[in-house]
Amino acid sequence: MKNINSLDWDAAAASLHENGYALIPQVLDIKECHQLSGAYNDPGLYRKTITMERYRFGKGEYKYFSYPLPPLIQTIRESVYPKLAPVANAWMKALNDVRSFPASLSDLQQQCRAHQQDKPTVLILQYGPGGHNTLHQDLYGEVFFPMQLVLFLDEPGKDFTGGEFVLVQQTPRAQSKAMVLSPRQGDMLIFTTNFRPMKGTRGYYRVNMKHGVSPIHEGSRHTLGIIFHDAS
Repeated sequence: MKNINSLDWDAAAASLHENGYALIPQVLDIKECHQLSGAYNDPGLYRKTITMERYRFGKGEYKYFSYPLPPLIQTIRESVYPKLAPVANAWMKALNDVRSFPASLSDLQQQCRAHQQDKPTVLILQYGPGGHNTLHQDLYGEVFFPMQLVLFLDEPGKDFTGGEFVLVQQTPRAQSKAMVLSPRQGDMLIFTTNFRPMKGTRGYYRVNMKHGVSPIHEGSRHTLGIIFHDAS
């Protein structure tokens, strides 16, 4: 894994402000990707399995990890969060939102526990042919952090075709805007959980964001989702 502190966080913050997402290439190496996707069938790692068709979330399956998280995942979660908290707080200030986010993940988790949110939300997703994920937001409770990330564990065009990551920006009194991304194996995508500020002629206003996955044509696609707030 790349040293999280050595990544270009100024460029990532600029992209988050401008686009609502930031793509950072090759954070994980191929071996780490295979270790994570290969552990999908280890029942000792997970607290809950969701079959997406049952809830009309799409087609596929995902599993929520149990605490304690695997060391690699815990390191990423703890290391990335402090880089994003200043961006999140700048967003709240721009929107005149009274919420603020602490500098450390452990302090955010204390806020979650105070609102009866104590279940881990880190998850791994598996899709086969026809698999997809409908547009959604990962909130889980009253306390939520406005950014999350996904790590891509398979190589598009080699391990699967289709399966693009889709972000949809819902601008007030305007048509929605779709952004379609095809990150490569080992890449990390940071994106908005719920909303972001956008600058207009009269200052900043709020635009809502949702994300999903387009249908897989062939092969198998695995991703690791890291959400910073816990669930109730």
